[in-house]
Amino acid sequence: MIRSLAPVLAILAVASPFAAKDSLGVFSDWAAFRDLEAPRCYAITAAEPVGPRTDAARDYEPYASVGTWPLRKVRNQLHLRLSREMTQGASISLRVGGRSFALTGGGGDAWAADQAMDAAIIGAMRSADTMRVTSTSKSGRRFTDTYQLSGAATAIDAATLGCAPAALNEARRS
Repeated sequence: MIRSLAPVLAILAVASPFAAKDSLGVFSDWAAFRDLEAPRCYAITAAEPVGPRTDAARDYEPYASVGTWPLRKVRNQLHLRLSREMTQGASISLRVGGRSFALTGGGGDAWAADQAMDAAIIGAMRSADTMRVTSTSKSGRRFTDTYQLSGAATAIDAATLGCAPAALNEARRS
């Protein structure tokens, strides 16, 4: 029982900095939230732990999120908080199932280069079991953060629907 709660507790710990107002649900390794103040909705998951020694050396608590901001007309935008601060100009590679993507970013954050890449990544996430992001840390060592994709498609859909105009209006009335 405790082991099955671990992914949910990790998601909630990662999501707490976002200060979401409404939980839209937990779907396997992913959860979905709505924040009416922004307004925004997002699906989020924590990276897989890699071991006590390696986890302790992390610069950040890594997570993957897919966000929607209806007022900005942004839908299903991928954001990755990496476990390490990257060296200046480091390449960032995302592997989702059999597809690879060259991401952009800096510090400890990574994104798709554009909306078309976001759409391709989300499409790949819907049919893959895992995704891995790899880059080079400030210390010059390669690192990889791994994410399970079980529940990702449902959480992304819940976040998208949670920010639909009718859903936002209904939530504001509540």
